[in-house]
Amino acid sequence: MPIFKTPFNGYAVKFSPFYENRLAVATAQNFGILGNGRVHVLDLTPTPTPTAPISEVCAFDTADAVYDCTWSEDNDNLLVTAIGDGSVKLWDLALPPTSNPIRSLHEHSREVHSVDWNPVRKDSFLTSSWDDTIKLWTVDRPASVRTFKEHAYCVYSSVWNPRHGDVFASASGDCTVRIWDVRDPASTMIIPAHDFEILSCDWNKYDDCIIATASVDKSIKVWDVRNFRIPITVLNGHNYAVRRVKFSPHRESLIVSCSYDMTVCLWDYRVEDALVGRYDHHTEFAVGVDMSVLVEGLFASTGWDELVYVWQHGNDPRAP
Repeated sequence: MPIFKTPFNGYAVKFSPFYENRLAVATAQNFGILGNGRVHVLDLTPTPTPTAPISEVCAFDTADAVYDCTWSEDNDNLLVTAIGDGSVKLWDLALPPTSNPIRSLHEHSREVHSVDWNPVRKDSFLTSSWDDTIKLWTVDRPASVRTFKEHAYCVYSSVWNPRHGDVFASASGDCTVRIWDVRDPASTMIIPAHDFEILSCDWNKYDDCIIATASVDKSIKVWDVRNFRIPITVLNGHNYAVRRVKFSPHRESLIVSCSYDMTVCLWDYRVEDALVGRYDHHTEFAVGVDMSVLVEGLFASTGWDELVYVWQHGNDPRAP
């Protein structure tokens, strides 16, 4: 399946919600510790060949690491990135690189670690930062709409609920996941989900009360926010911290995760033997993974080995 080599270390990958063959990749020089960043926009070629499986549509350079990226749900050319210098940059693929970024929003005081576009309202997005805050933005405003400050440590991820346009969840190094409503400055729910830092969370796309959390403790837990005293299930199988977790947009019980153990794992949390697939194609930390909304079973991952893999479930990502 298609493989793309990036000059820098991969951090995040995101399929376009408009084009089934397009994805964006966030990368950072020197493992994101010091140096530049670059966001790549890639197209899968209709008939991939070993020499040209993926073509680069464009790339945008930044003076600091790019830790995450998300596509607009309203404009097929708009891409938002989370930057290591505390800024959030908006890019327009319809304009030449010299005219980009079209906006640079700088309110966070530390690294911006995640960005997520609202799939319901389609006009707003969230950013999470190591400054312990989450910010809500709209495209038409040069300043954030609201800041949510309640976590006691870095906020690694914040994600919109797929059904309710005012509700989101956040995952933090303070070992909690918090549920928020943008109309309320305080969180509506606090879930002490793990005993160690929580690096990622995601909502089930078919049940808006189910959420998955991923932690430094190597586990993934699935919760029902209506009764969160104990998790629905605990998924063990990674050997190091679980960096990212995503629910499938096509199958209610399917989850994909990636880890510092260099693997991408596929889970069905409703069955006893929940681990249904393990991919060990990366040779460094696997830190970014996504599932296509438009093509069922299409996965992409990236890692510190400077490689982007795209594959169909059931196939070996390294196979031509």
